[in-house]
Amino acid sequence: MAPSTVAAAGPVGYHASVAITREDVRLVAALARLRLEPDEETRLTADLGHILDAFARLQALDTSTVPPTAHVEELGAPLRDDVVRNPAAGDEVMANAPARDGRLFRVPKIIE
Repeated sequence: MAPSTVAAAGPVGYHASVAITREDVRLVAALARLRLEPDEETRLTADLGHILDAFARLQALDTSTVPPTAHVEELGAPLRDDVVRNPAAGDEVMANAPARDGRLFRVPKIIE
């Protein structure tokens, strides 16, 4: 399978040829300390070529009229009011405590 040739990043209309080769895949695999089988090298070479082709097609689009955005939709902060909704613990909660000291729970000491 022949390596893919795509446009590199640059100004609109600028097309520098970039080809992903098996040697490039081997170099990146070595840097990442990955051992690849020959069929994996072939597959990754093709996959990376397809990815670069997709970026080249995106680069060819005219985006001069598109405003820069961080999100496609306006995101609001759906926050609720910060109010206490649960009543304070009453006597019914303290009645279930195996040991207590007034309105406090007594627990065994775990740090010496």
